[in-house]
Amino acid sequence: MGKVLLYSLLLLLGLIGSQILPADAHGVREAIALCTMAALAFIMIHVGFEFEIDRERPRQYVLDAGVAFSAAAVPWLLCAVYFVFAMKPRELWFYTDAWKSSLLQGLFAAPTSAGVLFSMLAAAGLSATWLFKKARILAIFDDLGTILLMIPMKILLTGMHWQLAVIMVILIALLAAAWFLLRKLPAPHSWPWVLGYAIGITLLCEGIYWASRWFDPSMPVQVEVLLPAFALGCVVHKSGHHDSPADARASTTVSAIFMVLVGLSMPSIVSGGSAGSGHEMLKYAGASAESLAAKNAFPGWGVIGLHVFMITLISNVGKLIPALCYRNEATFKQRLALAVGMFPRGEVGAGVLVIALSYGIAGPALTVAVLSLAVNLMATGVFIMIVKKLLASDAADPAQSSHGVFQPARGETAG
Repeated sequence: MGKVLLYSLLLLLGLIGSQILPADAHGVREAIALCTMAALAFIMIHVGFEFEIDRERPRQYVLDAGVAFSAAAVPWLLCAVYFVFAMKPRELWFYTDAWKSSLLQGLFAAPTSAGVLFSMLAAAGLSATWLFKKARILAIFDDLGTILLMIPMKILLTGMHWQLAVIMVILIALLAAAWFLLRKLPAPHSWPWVLGYAIGITLLCEGIYWASRWFDPSMPVQVEVLLPAFALGCVVHKSGHHDSPADARASTTVSAIFMVLVGLSMPSIVSGGSAGSGHEMLKYAGASAESLAAKNAFPGWGVIGLHVFMITLISNVGKLIPALCYRNEATFKQRLALAVGMFPRGEVGAGVLVIALSYGIAGPALTVAVLSLAVNLMATGVFIMIVKKLLASDAADPAQSSHGVFQPARGETAG
């Protein structure tokens, strides 16, 4: 578990660093975002390398997609409802704008951090387990579901634009390439090449973003690197089943750097202070605007802490959907371990909060969302230890030995 603890410490250090950075250090934060996306692309290309599709069982992928989308939608909706009914004045409960902002803020709780999850599970020696293979599918569908949910959310906030249709076409094309061109591309796959691919994908996505801003600055086309990188890993024909020692060291190094960068990518915890809430309230103009602003003022850190606890709790309870599924594939402890393994949040959730800030959404709810995301990040090591305990106790139970799911990778131990 030494590597898991190290990664957790790196996440914490990155998070502390994100709060130290000056609010006006836009150039530094943009550089951090680019490096984070490049590291994520590197990790996701490797995930694609290991991804195998059983074309004779397409229904299984439909089931996996349904489970993943449910595990993304349930915590999103629970958090959005909480933000409205627990953190908005009663007078705003039935205002459309209040629900729009809460739905966007609540979306931070939907996506599991694929990069963080895969790095942590591999560091814990679980890469040979059923859980890892299933989590690999669910986390990708989970993040894809969140990206797709962003499209109707943007329509709610800004109206229908042609850029959203372009994003849909790109996503469908990438999924089709991963399915139909699996292992068809003969290309080098040593770590320098993979790093080059990752940087190229990041620059391509950024290029699309900035080029689309030239046509319409208010609604650029933003393609996340996660799916293009994963699709590339799927289509590359990778010879051999094991990475070389140099490739393994490079993967570990990039994962460690990624942990720091994810922490550094977090928005400022105090970005959604009371000043922002007053401006937000003015959208609901009327005779009671001043009283509503007063009721929605920053409630104090004690109350904020309670809200953070509740949001973190309900967002993770919403992630327990996989524990109710796959009864024919795994025991309850293995399914529960899979659900707990989906708890870690990271770069995609942080991206949602950054988007919320860009739309002028602020107030205590945003502060709670950022703090909850930070708590989940810092608890990632704890989640992975719980996963290991559940799998180890399941493997030690003779009544469950027929499943044979908890099988450490060669050279690793179950403890």
